Amino acid sequence: MRIFDGKAVLIDPGHGSRRHKDLLREVRKLGLTIWAQLATHGHADHVALAPRIDAPLYIHRFEFSIAESPLTREVLTFGSKAPNGFLAFQFPEEVKVHGLFEWGDELFGLEALRLDGHSPGMTGFKDEANGVIYAGDSFFGERLIKSVGVPYFVEVDLFREALGRLTDYAKAGYLLILSHGKPVIGNEAIELLELNLQRVDGVENLALELLKKPMGIDELAFRVMKHYGVEVTPQRLALNLVPIRALIAGLYNKNLIEAVVEEGLKMENC
Repeated sequence: MRIFDGKAVLIDPGHGSRRHKDLLREVRKLGLTIWAQLATHGHADHVALAPRIDAPLYIHRFEFSIAESPLTREVLTFGSKAPNGFLAFQFPEEVKVHGLFEWGDELFGLEALRLDGHSPGMTGFKDEANGVIYAGDSFFGERLIKSVGVPYFVEVDLFREALGRLTDYAKAGYLLILSHGKPVIGNEAIELLELNLQRVDGVENLALELLKKPMGIDELAFRVMKHYGVEVTPQRLALNLVPIRALIAGLYNKNLIEAVVEEGLKMENC
């Protein structure tokens, strides 16, 4: 949350049955009202509560349909309509977006930063006056990485580029506030960003090694999770299929792997 002109601007309202009540109570304690809501991106765990808060919601134009359409959210995270209760943050309601912005725009004293890779319009918000960047899901805390195995992204090179931009801000002394992990600054921030990058690079190298024999994407995701000691559940495996597919696309486009048909579509190291 940021206070701008004596009013509260809420960043990523989030999800949860009581969270909106807690947010409103804390804002009232400060003697403020919520003037606007900003979303770093349109995933359900970031925008589900927006309709319960009486303030307009602003989001990057690439995230508009993701926020507003429940089906689009599921297609992005699952690949199609997902089975009921299958996704951790399945949210069947529409979320009304009131305004769109571009990267580089200023909104309520915050600059919209391009941090895509996790999602098509993933946006950070830079509070220059206070030296803070609200980084959303552009990187993840160590605990989450260990629990899922693969950081979630839809375009691996863009995800890497976002990590590089954030590293520059960390070196400049900004406090980075991420959605899944504690706020970090200085060397702690730099080390966490490096951990994210190392995991992405590690998964990529592991995939190239595993694909010395033809393998389907489901099996590849399963083998990656087992390598990192992650408990494999249907929900976690389905989630990891997204970044694994994105990683496979990157390797394929670099001519490092090829597609083969062996009782199904499989990929193989060239």
